Amino acid sequence: MPHIYAHAVELATTVLTVAGMGYYLVALVAAYVYLARRNRQLRELAKADGLFAPPVSILKSLKGLDPGMMEAFRSHCRQSYVGQYEILFGISSQDDPAVAAVLRLQNEFPEIPIRLIEAPERLGTNGKVSTLVQLIPHAAHPYLLINDSDITVSPHYLERVMASFAEPGKQPVGLVTALYRGRAHGTLPSQLESLGISTDFLPSVLLTVLMERGMRFGLGSTLCVSREAVDAVGGLESLVDHLADDYELGVRVHKAGFRVVLAPDVVETSVPAYNWRGFLDHQLRWYRTVRDARPLGYSGMHFTYGLAWAMLNLVASGFSLLSIWLFALAFFLRLAMAMTVGARILSDHQVLPGLWLLPFRDLVAFGLWVAGFAGNTIVWRGQSFMVKKGRLIAQD
Repeated sequence: MPHIYAHAVELATTVLTVAGMGYYLVALVAAYVYLARRNRQLRELAKADGLFAPPVSILKSLKGLDPGMMEAFRSHCRQSYVGQYEILFGISSQDDPAVAAVLRLQNEFPEIPIRLIEAPERLGTNGKVSTLVQLIPHAAHPYLLINDSDITVSPHYLERVMASFAEPGKQPVGLVTALYRGRAHGTLPSQLESLGISTDFLPSVLLTVLMERGMRFGLGSTLCVSREAVDAVGGLESLVDHLADDYELGVRVHKAGFRVVLAPDVVETSVPAYNWRGFLDHQLRWYRTVRDARPLGYSGMHFTYGLAWAMLNLVASGFSLLSIWLFALAFFLRLAMAMTVGARILSDHQVLPGLWLLPFRDLVAFGLWVAGFAGNTIVWRGQSFMVKKGRLIAQD
């Protein structure tokens, strides 16, 4: 009987390894489809006589200081944008240490309209969205661009994001979002999370875009939305209890009859120098949020762990010749996907030096995916919540 079980495990891990390699191949196709589209977008932008450059308000909710935050702020002030733009920073209290950073920014860039606005009301469990809701009445322009305090952008960021609203199509563009890469800070958990963003999460995003024939959700790295689209979804007030507010906003804008598109630009987010506890809390929060938002997609994620299945297959088969061959092929395809998306599309210079971590990173991710099924509780900013139908419910 033990022999039958061992053979069943060997067979199952073999099948799942092959399925995982199929996923890598399809993800590579999605990456090249995206590359072709992005190259076409950039060519059209380069030869355009006049870019669509309407006035835009950049909204940032602040709480404390993040690594590299000042440089991220400065990057938004160094834009080659011909249209008008302003930057509104929202804080819950004047005692927040981020206040000094904004005042310093105002002194460095007096030519940019930069305002610091106190937003003291707590409208729901999501403090960031609560602040954004209170910022919107102060915004002067018809387009609202929301991104996190640690997002660093290129000088062409605004012109590429805003020009995306003019893309031809049967439906108007309501929301523009952008791909991103992570910048690790020192610790091994920080490196693992950054590597996962570029070589695991973003390939799955590109594959979803290919399969669904377009973007149907938002990424928190950039949420640029027209006021018309915001009004059509009932404003941001309806998202004050949602954890995945970026995802949910994109879903609602799409359902309201607008298009969600990817800008041909990549931004960079700062990944904190996590210890293992912080890393596990953050990753479990992400996995359980995805499971709550897309339960079928989350269940299907077992097909994405081809390299992890190949390693398990090595053990299950006693390092048979077939298992070694499957591992080598799975590793090759995993590397190809990582380099195509991480290095080529996202220009993440940390990917190539970090490739040796992929087997360990994928095993950790596989374990976290399994743990994601074990409950709905997450830890966010040191407090425990339950995630249910997208909403955050505070735990006593």
